[in-house]
Amino acid sequence: MSLQYFLLLAAALFCIGIYGLITSRNAVRVLMSIELLLNAINLNLMAFSNFLDPTLIKGQVFTIFIITVAAAEAAVGLAIVLAIYRNRDTVDMEQFNLLKW
Repeated sequence: MSLQYFLLLAAALFCIGIYGLITSRNAVRVLMSIELLLNAINLNLMAFSNFLDPTLIKGQVFTIFIITVAAAEAAVGLAIVLAIYRNRDTVDMEQFNLLKW
């Protein structure tokens, strides 16, 4: 397979993630959209690493770091969403007014 197919798939994932991030009002969907964005970036890193220099593993190392950050982001994000849900009984992003004066 050529590099263009991987880049098109990553671009499609990235566009779906951006669309979900912009249009969603649910906090869990926003977190899932961020995960899609990070997975598109991981796919790009792996594709470029494989096609530019297959002997080095620089792209794979960066991908492992991004997966680690994504797991931490998901854990912290879901903990925050659960805490807000316990207090407000909703996960609608437009009703999160905890930091307003």
